[in-house]
This record gives sequence, structure tokens and C-alpha cells, in this order.
Amino acid sequence: MDRPLVTVCRDCCCGSPRKHPDVDHAGQVARLRQALGAAGVRVSGCLDACARSNIVVVHPTPSARRAGARPVWLGYLLDDAVIDDLTAWVDAGGPGVAPLPAILELYLTKAPAGGL
Repeated sequence: MDRPLVTVCRDCCCGSPRKHPDVDHAGQVARLRQALGAAGVRVSGCLDACARSNIVVVHPTPSARRAGARPVWLGYLLDDAVIDDLTAWVDAGGPGVAPLPAILELYLTKAPAGGL
């Protein structure tokens, strides 16, 4: 089965213990990779949405993309429970396949101009 790809921003603000000292940033990436498989998670440099860190982008599967689905940008992902909600949605198919859970709607953010 095709799975969505998850891009996790980890650069200047996202993943920064200076900005978010109470968040286990490496632990978030490890949890995502454990839940979704290492090939389903990539770490990116700055995605230029620093004010909304930590940013995660969920990319639709190729078939969902061909059907019109677009990447979903989520911001302020600082809590393990939200990471669990995110992985459950990706497991269900993600953008264009499974409806976005109401809890994740609270974290929706716009891609910066020229975003992924």
C-alpha cells in the first residue's frame, strides 16, 4: 500500500531546544519513524514557517496526488498526543484518502510562498 510521506522540519526554530526547551525533538522524529517506518519520514532543513514551529508536512500518496490531494501543513506540533493523532491519520491514508481528524484541524497552517 502507498503511504503518505511526512516531512519534519528540523533546523533553525523547529527542533530547537532554545525555542521549545520542554519538547523532546529527537524523540518526536524517532516516534514518527517507529510508527511510520524510516522511509515514510524525512527530516528537512528550514521550511520557512518558523513562527509556527514545529512544522510537519504530510504529502499525499502518488495516487491521491493524481486525484487532486495536496500536501497538508501542520504547525505547533509540540506534544506527543498530537504526534499520535498525526500517525493515526497517516496510517489511515492521509491527505485525499482519510478525512483530516478534527483535532488536527486545530494545527493546520498555510505553506509559505514557494512551499513544498
